[in-house]
Amino acid sequence: MALYAAAAAVLAGVENRQGSIKGLVYASRFQNVKQLYALVCETQRYSAVLDAVIASAGLFRAEKKLRPHLAKVLVYELLLGKGFRGGGGRWKPLLGRHQARLKAELARLKVHRGVSRNEDLLEVGSRLGPASQVPRFVRVNTLKTCTDDAIDYFKRQGFSYQGQASSLEDLRALRGKRFLLDPLLPELLVFPAQTDLHEHPLYQAGHLILQDKASCLPAMLLAPPPGSHVIDACAAPGNKTSHLAAFLKNQGKIFAFDLDAKRLASMATLLVRAGVSCCELAKEDFLAVSPSDQRYRQRLVYSTCSFCQEENEDVVRDALQQQSPGTFRIAPVLPSWPHRGLSTFPGAEHCLRASPETTLTGGFFIAVIERVEVPSPASQAEALAQELIPSPAPKRRRRQRKAVAGRSTLPCT
Repeated sequence: MALYAAAAAVLAGVENRQGSIKGLVYASRFQNVKQLYALVCETQRYSAVLDAVIASAGLFRAEKKLRPHLAKVLVYELLLGKGFRGGGGRWKPLLGRHQARLKAELARLKVHRGVSRNEDLLEVGSRLGPASQVPRFVRVNTLKTCTDDAIDYFKRQGFSYQGQASSLEDLRALRGKRFLLDPLLPELLVFPAQTDLHEHPLYQAGHLILQDKASCLPAMLLAPPPGSHVIDACAAPGNKTSHLAAFLKNQGKIFAFDLDAKRLASMATLLVRAGVSCCELAKEDFLAVSPSDQRYRQRLVYSTCSFCQEENEDVVRDALQQQSPGTFRIAPVLPSWPHRGLSTFPGAEHCLRASPETTLTGGFFIAVIERVEVPSPASQAEALAQELIPSPAPKRRRRQRKAVAGRSTLPCT
């Protein structure tokens, strides 16, 4: 079944540090994104338990062609999930041959650890990975509401507002129904990890956007003023696009490009819910846009949800090298951000990296690239003329200098 192959590919990508779960899920182009994301997250959550059961059952000795990540997904579905979906395809009979042994090993593991529920295995025998400890970041959509009103709404629902965080330790300490205001982004609320707000009325009405902090940085660093024209390349699913629209206050234009029609359709729904009215969607390659167009010539924010140097620093370096020396530069941004770019070329330290371990966010990479202002010939001539104008003379010699200057310009008339 395609679902299980896609989930295995995402797990392998996360393990190889090719990107975050969310980024890889969307990049997979699997039709049911929510279903795939849930399966990957739950399989990863029980990863240590599944590894122990698979090893004890000797599954790989019996099925030598079965790949580890796929095996983990299939065993999760068999033992801990909702059972094989869509009939299970060819995987159901394969796992069926080992079902009794796998179930016996899971039961033996519970007895060994003195627990009766599957969930208790997590608490006793498994350490949650750093990604599962990332707080729930919630961006207030300023196109529809304001931060103070959102905070008041949560307080009326029984949540306890703890004020603005001052450090990452404040975020790590969040528990229960407490929440904070992020120290960097004034419209970002922070809740404990695993807080589920998908059914919350403010989210469903588009007043809140469930968006990781690192994903909020590109729009914040670009910070386009109202009236600007912005290109959002590979724009789906649209969270960053809606953030850009909030900066623009729906005044200006966002040209959002994506090659996947289904993702664009989902994005259109999100933008309508968020109240975005300044966006023009295009199912085409943004690389076809002319870089000489004056609307797009000032500033670029390059961001990925990947850890790979080949997709991050190497791309930025190659892009800079393809231009005339001194045409563009990496703009120094957020000097207090703790995780910087890899030192692979001069200026890479101005790039930003994010990860669950260092910034309590999803994995991300950001580079702000600016065009270096080159004076035009007219402005250069004006500057040169200013340099050639004599300094003001003392009053007692003003007439003499004026006369000399007047005579010296005559031959040039």
